[in-house]
Order: sequence, then structure tokens, then C-alpha cells
Amino acid sequence: MEKIEFIEPNEAEIKAAQMPHNIFLTNLIVNHILLFTGISAFGPRFFIFMLFVPMFSIATLSYIFYRAHKIKQEDSQFVFIHWQIARRWSVLFSYVLLLLTSVSFLGWLANTYLGLMKEAVYGFIGGLGLLPTMLSVFILLVIESDSLNCARSGILPKWAKRRFLGDED
Repeated sequence: MEKIEFIEPNEAEIKAAQMPHNIFLTNLIVNHILLFTGISAFGPRFFIFMLFVPMFSIATLSYIFYRAHKIKQEDSQFVFIHWQIARRWSVLFSYVLLLLTSVSFLGWLANTYLGLMKEAVYGFIGGLGLLPTMLSVFILLVIESDSLNCARSGILPKWAKRRFLGDED
């Protein structure tokens, strides 16, 4: 386990460092768990509302990417590093969502043009698309909760400082 570095950020920096983690956790919990489950529970008639899930996710991930790119480390290294941590996990989650989209598209192609049975396509999409997405949501939920706790406590992981600032201490 790597050592964690304690720094003394002020209250404004702590609040600003919590924001990217709060945004990412909101996307995971509210969007990918509660909204997805809620819409799924209503049945196939309401599946058109499932479009809100990727739209909201794209919007939140885009905002995290934009803000992480625009924030300057000269303003506050503590806030800068926490935005970069959230961006790092957002990139991973974007790849998982890209995998889900690709597998779903391939399943649709296989059903439409190759005559693959609907049940086989559901198994294909569920096993290779939905299962990795659900697992990554739960794993990222734990990781981001820990990152949010670090931001609240004024803690900066050594790996993050080394990776985003190039410190070798």
C-alpha cells in the first residue's frame, strides 16, 4: 500500500476538490443504478426513456473531461489532482460504456443481418456488455467514494501526485 500525503488545503479547496467526485458518483448512483433500474422496472413500454441514461452519462462525463482539462495546477495543486483523479476513472468508465455500445450494436447486427435468435443476442449483450458495465459501476462506486473521502480529509494519494505532477518524492 502506498503512503498517503497529508496537505493542508483550506475549506474552499476542499469543497472544490469534492466536486468532481460528487459529479461522478451522482452519475453512477442516480443515473446508472437508480434511473436505469427504475425505468427497467416499468417494462418494455417505457424503454424509450432509457435514452436518458446515456444522455445524462455523456453530459456528466463530458463536463468532467472539460473541467479537468481547463483547471490549472497553479491555482491549487490539491484541486487539480482531484479533478485529474476523477478524469482518470471517467476515462475508464467511458471505455466500458463504449464496450457496451459496441456489443449492443454487434448484437443488433447479428440479429438483423445474420438471423441470430433474439435470446442469443440477449445473452451476448448481457454477458459481454451489461455484466462488465454493472461490475465497473460497482467497483468505480467504491473507488470514487474513497477518492471523495480523500478530498474531504485533505489527503492526496502519492500515486496521484507522482502521476499528475511528476513528483518523485
